[in-house]
Amino acid sequence: MPSPLDEFPIHQAPLPIAHVVSSDRNAYDRCYFNAHDRTGEIFLITGLGFYPNLGTTDAYATVRTGDRQVSVRMSDAINDDRLNQAVGPYHIEVIEPLKVLRLVCDADEHGIGFDLTWTGSFPAADEVPHVMRQAGKVILDAQRFAQVGTWEGTLRFEGQQIAVTPDRWVGTRDRSWGIRPVGEAEPAGRAADEADPDFGFWWMYLPLRFDDFALIVIAQEDGHGHRILNEATRVWPAESGRPIEQLGWPRFETRYEPGTRIPTGTTIHLTEPDGTPITVEVTSLGYNPLNCGSGYGGDASWNHGMWKGRNWIDRHAVDLTDPAVAAMVPFGVVDHVGRAVIDGAEGWGLFEHSTVGRHDPSGFADFGSVAP
Repeated sequence: MPSPLDEFPIHQAPLPIAHVVSSDRNAYDRCYFNAHDRTGEIFLITGLGFYPNLGTTDAYATVRTGDRQVSVRMSDAINDDRLNQAVGPYHIEVIEPLKVLRLVCDADEHGIGFDLTWTGSFPAADEVPHVMRQAGKVILDAQRFAQVGTWEGTLRFEGQQIAVTPDRWVGTRDRSWGIRPVGEAEPAGRAADEADPDFGFWWMYLPLRFDDFALIVIAQEDGHGHRILNEATRVWPAESGRPIEQLGWPRFETRYEPGTRIPTGTTIHLTEPDGTPITVEVTSLGYNPLNCGSGYGGDASWNHGMWKGRNWIDRHAVDLTDPAVAAMVPFGVVDHVGRAVIDGAEGWGLFEHSTVGRHDPSGFADFGSVAP
């Protein structure tokens, strides 16, 4: 049967909107949001995803305060109505596309609830397509747009009600779609039998909000430091009429906590269109590891797209000082509350970083290497 979106002239293939062009089991369409009050004392990350070739949909919300990180995860069978972004007690309402959205989570019995409205501070911007291969197999082929903005509403966390006001609460969000590993793990195949001894994954992602503009900086490198993904753009207010600007080839000087791979900050070197250098100093005020309950790998009990039955909901809590948890954190992507400074101007945003395995520019020779 057709779905509501089939009424609109938006089809990209001779298929109903409920079906995607690719038959790859890893097809997905997902959104991500974060919210913080600029202190690093509380950090919310949340999102919702559809996995049409797995027949599943899910959502999550995770809050870190102090050394505790609490997550609530929800999953169900997919429906054909893509206008209805809802899973159990969680739903997203698009009030004004690419500008204003409302997120509601009524999972207070599991420790987290909220009614929050997102307002984009600058236009959403497309990022460059992202493609990754492993032993010849395409493991990621995706498109994403990103945006920085402010939040307003109420966050409820373990009985505490927190007023969220746009003068203090900021964040970033993105939506991505395409192919990436989701659901139950696939057989590793050749990649396991012929493991690359020089394997390295180094990732840096920084959407940052300043008063007058936004920056979106992305880089991915292999173990030798060869860059396979690269972007640095500046986004101006819509009313300015100024186009998005490219700011050269970003270079990073990243500082790590001694004995770890957890960054404390990074210096980004960019270039104005006229060649003038730009220096961005970014400091981490606290972090939320995505592999500790949010579904981004590392938790055998749940991964995005995994079938958990209908109307499934679950609470997951970790102590980040637990040695077993701390040992797992560096093997995933870690999201930090980022404070940024350019020539005295202060900005805020996401400082997302991961480095796994070898990375010659950072001095990491193998999986066991850490910062001195």
